[in-house]
Amino acid sequence: MFEIGPGKVAAKTFFDVEFPKGHVGVKSFDAELVDEEGNSVPLYEAYLHHWFAIKYHAKDWNMLKIIPKNPLEGAIYIRNEGTCNSYILPAYWGLGGESRGTKSNIPNPYAVEQGNPSYVPIGYEEKWLLNLMVIDTRGTKHRKHCTECRCNRFNLPKNFYNVTLGIDGKPLSSNYKGGIFCCQDNLQCKLKKDFEAPTRKLALRYKITWVEWNQQQIPVRFYILDSTDRVRTNGSQIIHDCQSEFTIPSNNGKKHSPPHIEKANIPIERGGYLIYGTSHMHTGVINATLYGQDGRTLYTSKPTYGDGKEPGNEKGYVVGMSGSYPKPSSIKIKDGEIVTVETRYKSGFLTGAMGHMYIYLADRLP
Repeated sequence: MFEIGPGKVAAKTFFDVEFPKGHVGVKSFDAELVDEEGNSVPLYEAYLHHWFAIKYHAKDWNMLKIIPKNPLEGAIYIRNEGTCNSYILPAYWGLGGESRGTKSNIPNPYAVEQGNPSYVPIGYEEKWLLNLMVIDTRGTKHRKHCTECRCNRFNLPKNFYNVTLGIDGKPLSSNYKGGIFCCQDNLQCKLKKDFEAPTRKLALRYKITWVEWNQQQIPVRFYILDSTDRVRTNGSQIIHDCQSEFTIPSNNGKKHSPPHIEKANIPIERGGYLIYGTSHMHTGVINATLYGQDGRTLYTSKPTYGDGKEPGNEKGYVVGMSGSYPKPSSIKIKDGEIVTVETRYKSGFLTGAMGHMYIYLADRLP
C-alpha cells in the first residue's frame, strides 16, 4: 500500500511480495488498483500507467547465518526470454490501465514454470518484486496530458534535464517532451487553481492462479517484444536497442492523417508453438500485429475503449487489449525466424506511447 495526493506520481517497487510457494505452474496473473477499503479505483482518478512482476534470486541470509546491512546485496535478477537490452522490459507479467479487461490465463496443459529448485543457486531463494507507476489525476489541469507524462505539465526541478539520465544513461535532451522520466516518484502534475483534496492510500491488488507442477504440465517461455527495437549486428552478434517508449509527432490539426506506425524486425533465436499473445499499449492505440518472416499474420491485438464511469469501463481510456489463443499446432515460430512487431496509433501528438507485445511459446504439444 502507498499514499498519494492529487496530481502526484507514485513510482514504487515492493520486494519479496507474496507468490505461490514451491514448484508450481502459473496459469494467470491479474492486477488492479484499489483503495484502502478494497474498492476498485477508476482510471480517471488514479491512472495505472504500468505494473510488472520481476523474479530475482536473493541470498538466503538465514542459511548463511549473516545479518546483512542490505538484504538485496548479491541479488540476481532473472529476466524473461524477450530480446530487449538486458535491463529493458525484464518482467514476467505486467500491464497498465488495460489490466482489468485483458485476459492473462494460459490454456491447459501449458503453464509458466516457477520455483524449480534445480534453477536456484545454492545459498539463494527465489523471490518476486512488484513495480508500479500510478498518477493521481484528481484536480489536474490537463488530466490526459498527465497520464502521458508530458514534461511541461509537471512541476519539474529547475535542473531536471541536467541531472536526469535517459534510457541511454546520458542526461535527458531538452527535446524529450514526455514519458516515464517525467513521471518519477513524487513529482507533481499541475493542479487547477485552489483545488484541494486529501491524500489517500492505494494498493495494487493481484490474483495469481497456479497448479502444482507435474509431468502433465508443458512449460511455456514468456517474451516481451518492443516495436521500438532497432536490431543491428556486430559480426555474428545481434544487438537489440529497445527504447521502451516513443513520441508521436503532431499532425498539425489534419483530420485525416494516416496512423503512426512503429515497426521492428526481431530475430527469435529459439522459437516454438504460439500458445497465447497480447500487447501493452496506451490510449490512442489502433492495434498491434505480429507477423512471421513470410508475412503471415501471427496475431493482432486490439483495444477496447471504455464508454462509462465505472472502473473497467472508463470513457476514453483503453480498458482492455484482446488476446490470441491460436488453435494448438496452428502457429509455429521457427528457430532464428525474424518476426515483425507493428504497432499503430492514431495520429496526433502523444508522449510516452508504448508498443509491447507479449507471447508465450512452447517447445512441444500435448
